[in-house]
Amino acid sequence: MTDFFKGIPAVKFEGADSTNEFAFRHYNPDQVLLGKPMKDHLRFAVAWWHSFAWPGGDPFGGQTFDRPWFGDSIAHAKLKADVAFEMFDILGAPFFCFHDADIRPEGATFAESKRNLEEIVDYIGEKITGSKTRLLWGTANLFSHRRFMSGAATNPDPDVFAWSAATVKSCMDATLKLGGQNYVLWGGREGYETLLNTNLGLEAEHAGRFLQMVVDYKYKIGFKGAILIEPKPQEPSKHQYDYDVATVYGFLKRFGLEKEVQVNIEQGHAILAGHSFEHEIALATSLGIFGSIDMNRNDYQSGWDTDQFPNNHAEKALAFYEILRAGGYTTGGTNFDAKVRRQSLDPADLILAHVGGMDTCARALKSAAAMLEGGELEAARRARYAGWEAPAAQAMLKSDLAAISADVLARGIDPQPVSGKQERLENLWNRYI
Repeated sequence: MTDFFKGIPAVKFEGADSTNEFAFRHYNPDQVLLGKPMKDHLRFAVAWWHSFAWPGGDPFGGQTFDRPWFGDSIAHAKLKADVAFEMFDILGAPFFCFHDADIRPEGATFAESKRNLEEIVDYIGEKITGSKTRLLWGTANLFSHRRFMSGAATNPDPDVFAWSAATVKSCMDATLKLGGQNYVLWGGREGYETLLNTNLGLEAEHAGRFLQMVVDYKYKIGFKGAILIEPKPQEPSKHQYDYDVATVYGFLKRFGLEKEVQVNIEQGHAILAGHSFEHEIALATSLGIFGSIDMNRNDYQSGWDTDQFPNNHAEKALAFYEILRAGGYTTGGTNFDAKVRRQSLDPADLILAHVGGMDTCARALKSAAAMLEGGELEAARRARYAGWEAPAAQAMLKSDLAAISADVLARGIDPQPVSGKQERLENLWNRYI
């Protein structure tokens, strides 16, 4: 045991009237909604990078956190793991997620980094055996080091492509060994700054081949989980190849991977792409590629990805509604890709940020489940498209323009606009949240 969280109790559910800040007011893991416990609907995960690896810097200032595990040794990495699992136990968090660089020290060579990763994976594996917390997904950091400044799979240097492929292999091996349920590819540098030095077609071909290799390796090692891509617009590259769900789907179709790869959708990225979170989720479910989510929020006055913990249940409720409407998660979950503010220095701040985020999501889930169970919104949607249930309407979809035109003339069709009833439906939604 470490003493980093000394004096902080295990967080339990106490109900909406509780004034204990170290208690859940809405997240009751065993409460059954739509036939399933809340913990199985939400499948919360803690992000190792933001919670334990981030030093508190921003574009205008450096480290503000002084953590006892900050350092470049295996001993520091093991202490970090000890603290992480203590926090998982305090929160009752069912899952965690990691990048390789979050959990192991960087070596002087690839071989040394690989040995460090393997050693710390063995250590984390021992921690898992004594914990209720499991691995939701692993991933590789192919964006922080200067070697990735021009991308990983899309880098103009074939040696960087090779390094990246070897790194992903080692991270997939680690994810399998730790019983991970998914593997994520986060293309943080897969994009470009200017067309003056970029071959778009070549970079796309290389990215597609890279992903095909990942899928092939999944089957080679017998990994049963999902392969996920996380859409990300603009930041850090001016033009990102994985801009949003629609862009990723087009990429998957191009390389014949739409049945093999799903998406991990982040709230902050959806907003930066000019969409709503619920839009990206609904689109992914309609395309059959929805996998998992990263839960956070942006500061809408800043205009960039600030990775803050969610605190507005109404904003998240429609997102959970679309997840429930599609049948919920399979291997995915709700990963808090969020970090405390750089002025929030205390260990308690780290715990309470997750408590607030978990309660916000639980409250949103309850609203979404009640709305789905009530059925009014789904009934309104069905009523709006009811005309398409008629045999003649279905037959028209198998017809051609000439036949349809003749039918319009013969029947003298003169369709009149029908209200979309948006405000009535917004009022209905507001009654649930």
